[in-house]
Amino acid sequence: MLVLLKDVYNQHNLGGVLMSKVIYTDETSFDAVIQDGIVLVDFYADWCGPCKMLAPILDELSEEVTAKIVKVNVDDNPGLSQKYGVRSIPTMIAFKNGEAVDQIIGLVQKNALSEKLNSY
Repeated sequence: MLVLLKDVYNQHNLGGVLMSKVIYTDETSFDAVIQDGIVLVDFYADWCGPCKMLAPILDELSEEVTAKIVKVNVDDNPGLSQKYGVRSIPTMIAFKNGEAVDQIIGLVQKNALSEKLNSY
């Protein structure tokens, strides 16, 4: 079972320090991670430019919302990508109590993601 809490300190343009609460998971623990509450899952790859641009946005968002922010590497977890129809990255899927309620494809700004998460 792989569930990692990424405690990484990032410097941001305001000079502050942020501790990320982003959770990295894989196929073995995915179902357990998405079961309770609102969960935003980011399907990404290490080589993906837009995914790299989205990462600090999700780090910041993880500190500001009650929803869990979860990342799944598509190269390491092709079964999850196939199960949820992920054909381009970044793709984010919002889950509410284990059920997919929305899909967001591409790079999205933090305020738009926050508004979406608060609407569920």
